[in-house]
Amino acid sequence: MSFHVTPLADPEAAASSRRLAWLVSGDDGIPLGSAFLRLFTKEGQDHLAELELAVHGAERRQGVGTRLLEAAVGAAKAERRRSVIAQAVQGSPGDLFLAARGFRQVLALVYARLALPDLDRAAIDALVELPHPGYRLTEWEGTVPGALARSFADSRRAMDDMPMDGTDFGTVVWDVDRVVSAAEAVARRGDLLHTVAAVHEADGTVVGFSELVVPGDGLGDGQHYGTAVLPEHRGRGIARWMKAASIRHARRRHPGLSGLCTDTAEGNAPMRAVNDALGYVPTHKAVEYQLDL
Repeated sequence: MSFHVTPLADPEAAASSRRLAWLVSGDDGIPLGSAFLRLFTKEGQDHLAELELAVHGAERRQGVGTRLLEAAVGAAKAERRRSVIAQAVQGSPGDLFLAARGFRQVLALVYARLALPDLDRAAIDALVELPHPGYRLTEWEGTVPGALARSFADSRRAMDDMPMDGTDFGTVVWDVDRVVSAAEAVARRGDLLHTVAAVHEADGTVVGFSELVVPGDGLGDGQHYGTAVLPEHRGRGIARWMKAASIRHARRRHPGLSGLCTDTAEGNAPMRAVNDALGYVPTHKAVEYQLDL
């Protein structure tokens, strides 16, 4: 069987990356598979590329995935990238495909979901109302308010020591422009971003945050984008406090929402404990793979 590989390009670059794409079709022009390669462009991650590869189930084991992978890896080398990362559900065809083609497993992720119809509202309310002396919660939808923008951007370093095992992920450098651009990207695709932040009352700075993205119609499942607390403020239950407030907001603001999904590195025991305490139930695991170029 012969294939035609058509290179494509995303017409608009994002604030911190740009994408290349390939489409494989058969002699009859019917698409068989696709690949996207995200090239990170910001300082600290400009050595990295992220691969998404998909082949129609009926067309697997005929070389389609291999052709797509060759095109993507060739482009990553041409772009002088040091590493290519890709994710697959544990035990899936993608998991087996990557493992057989030189990628090595560097990180395991646990996915979990909280079913909102079954939510113990009283328990969540009690967690939100639990006093945390010296701290207060604030929240917003969309872009961060100007008065908190600088300190919110600075608080993003709370993610720097997130367990990444052997992943060559680099360092994400956050500033106000990047924070604003990320929020605008969510809005452009029609989703709703809600952020809960913990503020240190002594100096008014943001010391932690929990972000949740909800579909624009308020239906289906929401997705937690990140929950983190600065190292010097950990051990006070702030992460659980913020995430509980995020859950309560989602239940009140979007009554048609079915659930909230989250993913956590398997080695991140503190955050997994927070999720367990809030009632999240593990659904599956994914594997992060890396190809060293």
